[in-house]
Amino acid sequence: MNLFGDAAFFDPGRKQYKDFELPDTELRLWQQFFSKEESDHYFGHLLANSPWQQRKRKMYDKTVLDPRLTAYYGGPNGLEWTPELLAIKAKVEAECGHIFNRVLLNYYRDGSDSVSWHSDTLPADGKHHHIASVTFGDTRLFKVRHKFRKDITQFEIPLTHGSFLLMGETMQDFYEHHVPKTARPVGPRINLTFRISDFKKSNN
Repeated sequence: MNLFGDAAFFDPGRKQYKDFELPDTELRLWQQFFSKEESDHYFGHLLANSPWQQRKRKMYDKTVLDPRLTAYYGGPNGLEWTPELLAIKAKVEAECGHIFNRVLLNYYRDGSDSVSWHSDTLPADGKHHHIASVTFGDTRLFKVRHKFRKDITQFEIPLTHGSFLLMGETMQDFYEHHVPKTARPVGPRINLTFRISDFKKSNN
């Protein structure tokens, strides 16, 4: 089934990548890392089979719902890995050379779902690691800005169906990112962020 665009977009060069020349970190994008068939399959499977939840968070004196749905796998508090997630993880690890032990899934149902400016939380071992971000579904903009240097222009990356974005170890120390809301018609998107955590230290 042709869910997202023309299959001709997914050409044999899909594993070619682009390095962004950023101060203080590394950022690499494989725009067509997964094939059209793989991307359609994983999107459909994850959408139908993930136990999506809408988390609550405190904002000032109110409790609000996150503007997206999530599912969390791996580690002592996460769900058990599925064969599909393990297959995605293995392909990402083989390409980038990093081994991940947990994954956060974010489901953006339409253009009103988003994530605000943030840097990812520091893991329990006290240092940031590489984060692998995989997208299945409609394209959304991933915006990036430096935390401290105003001379570095904010920029955006369209994350497409089957793309893989690798954030370097220092990305969270020096940069923030977000996925803004959009008024244009946009379909569902599932994003997976593969991470590294020291569960032994986090349980002390």
